Amino acid sequence: MSYAIIETGGKQLRVEAGRFYDIDLLQAAEGDQVSLDNVLLVQHEGDVHIGQPLVKGALVEGTVMRHLRGKKIIVYKMRPKKKTRKKRGHRQELTRLMIDSISINGKILAAGESQTSATTVTPEASESVTETATEATEIPESVETVSEEVSETTAEVETVSEEKSENQAE
Repeated sequence: MSYAIIETGGKQLRVEAGRFYDIDLLQAAEGDQVSLDNVLLVQHEGDVHIGQPLVKGALVEGTVMRHLRGKKIIVYKMRPKKKTRKKRGHRQELTRLMIDSISINGKILAAGESQTSATTVTPEASESVTETATEATEIPESVETVSEEVSETTAEVETVSEEKSENQAE
């Protein structure tokens, strides 16, 4: 397993190829390729490259998946005995970044799975999917009997409520 420790947004983060991470907002559009060259450490099959402070020639490439906002944080300030209270909320702007590859001096050490191979569908597979979909749309008999029982009980409830309203009117 290969990984790298990068610095972005004033924070250090351990990243692996093929995974996504939420980092501080990057000025890039969705779908853009981003190269991060602030790499502090690279580990590949027991071989560790430690930077002083950065690893020379190391590069982490990723794709911006989307921009989002983080979880709400409540900041509450209170001075005792002074009757001062301040309650503020904050949501951090984040970028979801999919790590595509980790490389040193142009040699790719780790690369994420390509999405094109994952979406390729063979004709045999598509036929089996349609067969299982048609089987799933059939309604079992037990479901029909349950729905009949529910309709009977709702009819009984309606008659009881009508009788109560008549009794109250008298």
